[in-house]
Amino acid sequence: MTVLSPDGFLSDIRSGLERAEEHRRQRGRPFCTLSYAQSIDGCITCNPMSRMALSGQESMIATYHLRAWHDAILVGIRTVLADNPGLTVHRIAGQNPQPVVLDSKLRTPLESKLLNDGARRPWIATTQKAEPSRQGSLEERGAHVLRFPTNEYGWVALEPLLDEMGRMGINSLMVEGGGRVLTSFMRAHLVDQVIITVAPLIVGGVRAFHRMSMDPALLPRLYEVRYANFGQDLMVWGVPFWEER
Repeated sequence: MTVLSPDGFLSDIRSGLERAEEHRRQRGRPFCTLSYAQSIDGCITCNPMSRMALSGQESMIATYHLRAWHDAILVGIRTVLADNPGLTVHRIAGQNPQPVVLDSKLRTPLESKLLNDGARRPWIATTQKAEPSRQGSLEERGAHVLRFPTNEYGWVALEPLLDEMGRMGINSLMVEGGGRVLTSFMRAHLVDQVIITVAPLIVGGVRAFHRMSMDPALLPRLYEVRYANFGQDLMVWGVPFWEER
């Protein structure tokens, strides 16, 4: 593992994202960053469907830089319902990324910040089974609803979604959560880099990831790991790798 200064840590990430367009042209999908905050015992919140601020000021500003450097940012519907996030850039100069919500049943509230704060209107990825009338209500508020096939859990299939985002010119995507979304991207091997903010706090709550595999040999491992201190938080960067069998 390599220890970097905060500036060096962010500089390396930004340099890597400069190759995102080439990645999209070669693979047909955006370069995907998994980025989230957790406690030191691996939790993202105390209770399901509740919000918990873990990042300190310094690491939160670093996260705003990450948002500004990505073309789009994605969260699941549970994050929208629990946090009502704006998914915008604050405290620094930078462009807001395009918000994307995984919402298989079109539960996004019409009063949510994503539909009412004047920033970019969200793309809502849903399934063919979602209620058409609900789609109309969301589109009246400015949302762009996209329908996709389902995966084995009945959720939006990620590969077709990323393929469509690639066709729409999205070079880089930042995935912020929640736990089901993080797990789904990692299980599908659709993650190109991981950036984890670790707060010095023991929560004993909801884990960032669900079970990946019963076989330890099939679990993703991070390589080329680098880290830096941002205030009291530790930010860790790495490239996931899965053993081939």
